[in-house]
Amino acid sequence: MTSIQIPATQNDAWGFWGTMNEHASAAWPLAMSAISDATGQPFESVRVFLDSRHGRHFADDVQNGLYQGQPLANAINAATERWMGWTIGRQTSKQYGIPRGLPYLTGFVIHCEILDESLAA
Repeated sequence: MTSIQIPATQNDAWGFWGTMNEHASAAWPLAMSAISDATGQPFESVRVFLDSRHGRHFADDVQNGLYQGQPLANAINAATERWMGWTIGRQTSKQYGIPRGLPYLTGFVIHCEILDESLAA
C-alpha cells in the first residue's frame, strides 16, 4: 500500500493556514483529506484552494465550528459538508466562470487550480 504525500502549504501567512493560527498544523492534513475525498480532486488542487482567499473563507467556517465547541476534525467535516451542500448560482457562475449547479466546494477547488495553472503559463 502506498501513501500519498500531502503537499505543504505555500502560503503560511494567509489562506487556510494563516487563518487557522495555532490549529494550522493539525488542521492542514485533515482539511486536505476531507476536501480531496469530498470533491474527488487531487491534493495539489486542494492545496491551491486552501492557500487562496477562498481557503481563508473555508478556514473561517472551520473556526466558527471550533468556537461552537466542535472538535477540530468535526469542524472541518462540517464545513466540508456545508460547502458541498451549497451550489454555484447564476451570479457566482457569471463572476468566476464556474458551471452553475456544481457543488460550491468542488467549483472553487477547480477554479483555483485553473487560475493557478493560467498564472504559471
